[in-house]
Amino acid sequence: MTSTIDFRSDTVTRPDDVMRQAMAKAEVGDNVLDGDPTIGALEQRAAKVLGMPAALWTPTGTMANLIALSLHLQRGDRFLAPRGSHVITDELGSAAWLAGGMPEPLEHDAGPGRPTPDTLSAAIGIPRGPYYALRTPLLCLENTHNSAGGAITPPEEHAQLVAVAKEAGLTVHLDGARIWHAAVALGIPPAALTVGVDTVSACFSKGLGAPVGSVVAGSREFIERARRMRQMLGGGVRQGGVLAAAGLVALDRIGDLAEAHENATRLAAGFAEHGWEVNTPETNIVQVTAPDLVGRLAWLAELGIQVLPSAGRIRFVLHRDLSAADVEETLLRIKTGG
Repeated sequence: MTSTIDFRSDTVTRPDDVMRQAMAKAEVGDNVLDGDPTIGALEQRAAKVLGMPAALWTPTGTMANLIALSLHLQRGDRFLAPRGSHVITDELGSAAWLAGGMPEPLEHDAGPGRPTPDTLSAAIGIPRGPYYALRTPLLCLENTHNSAGGAITPPEEHAQLVAVAKEAGLTVHLDGARIWHAAVALGIPPAALTVGVDTVSACFSKGLGAPVGSVVAGSREFIERARRMRQMLGGGVRQGGVLAAAGLVALDRIGDLAEAHENATRLAAGFAEHGWEVNTPETNIVQVTAPDLVGRLAWLAELGIQVLPSAGRIRFVLHRDLSAADVEETLLRIKTGG
């Protein structure tokens, strides 16, 4: 039987023995009543790494984003985000349904996943219109941008977008689920990519190997409000230190992401040699354009290659549980199978 090579997401990784041992030995407490010491340690460390005053552990990145949007928006507010952003397309409409916001997508006219400052300024329009006009209090950025192929917004472009938003009085939230990837690819600390934002979310289960867990970070006042919102959403876990311990190990492994980036570059080069239309990956996501998307997906499944469609293309996500040998085996199967 042909072994399966799983490119569906960098969330399919499984905690290794080192991470499992850390989880088993974690000091725990009731995080709702008294606070869990390991969760507290992770929150403090994550806040420092992200360059924010404080952070709050959440079970998922979707909850982290929803907490931020719920506190930044009032019912009926409009928020701006690059087209295809996770908060618009992959969170089951919770930004509208639960946070009460109406999304307005921004075109990628500066490059994949990146609007220009002019596009943002035009979308904001007149900050204070008549009482019956839409209010636009929030800009959501995403770095890396998932559906744009793990595309990076570099610090200088990030700063320009934040400056436009702030000049118009907007709050800025950064979906940094894969901010670690952007930081490693650019050779800079994650905090260099959060400058000027009010809040940021980040994920420990995307590429870093943790089985679960994210954080939302911001001011201390924001985090106090966020803690109540997390409880309202059902995220008030009890002895969560067994999960937070995995996040602490994950933060030690940020540098390991470079290997996934190298493997993504090799995979994309192999696809191009095979004649496929493929993006040039900036981080760990490779996207292939196929005339017959459904047919290509079925063919890859027959070869034992697990992938998912994304933004009308086929997405291959490299991660710590896939080696360079897995990449070469994938290319061999495609060459001999096609």
